[in-house]
Formats: sequence, structure tokens, C-alpha cells
Amino acid sequence: MKIIAVASDGESVSPHFGHCEGFTLFQTENGQITGKTYIPNPGHKPGFLPVFLAEKNVSVIISGGMGGGAVDLFNEKNIAVVTGAAGAAADAVTAYLAGKLVSSGSVCHDHSYEGECGK
Repeated sequence: MKIIAVASDGESVSPHFGHCEGFTLFQTENGQITGKTYIPNPGHKPGFLPVFLAEKNVSVIISGGMGGGAVDLFNEKNIAVVTGAAGAAADAVTAYLAGKLVSSGSVCHDHSYEGECGK
């Protein structure tokens, strides 16, 4: 089983990882979604969320945008980072599983993130 986390605002992919409402964790097996769980964002503290999600056995994180520090921390935890996603969270995971969702490399450069994400 592979767990794919999506930084979510409601049912949609959040434009910014750290400021999302929560994380939808999709359990997947053999290229199919087999279940999902929602976890509210426990708070945006530098360095915390990659460790938090690693403890949930996440192997992929999908988001609209993410800061470079978070990307580095996920990479250290061997968690694949996919940025530049938008739309329904479930659709993003389905596209990822089909090999159709590729990271845009969208990295937020300003911690306030206004106007920087999704580029």
C-alpha cells in the first residue's frame, strides 16, 4: 500500500502546502485509490509538516506550491514532491497514479507566498 497526501482546502488541492486547511491521505494499491482519510493541518511551523507526514507513512505529497525548505525536507525523508497541481484532490491522485501528473517544480520563494505559488 502507498499513501499519497494532498495538501487540501476542502476537496481541492491547496495552492500552498503549508497554509492548507488539511491533508487528504489517499491509500492506494495496484494503481487504484482504496481509501482516504482527512487530517486537519496541525499548524505551519518550519520543518514540522514533512516530519508529521512522514510519521503517517506518506510516500508522495501533492500540492499547488511549496517552499524550497519543505521540498528539501521531504526529499530527505524519501517522500516524492509533486507541485503545480490544481483541481479536485482525488482527480490529482488518479492522474498521478496514471502517470499523468508531473511536478511543475513550483517552489514558493516568499514565505508570505502571495503571488508566488503556482508559477
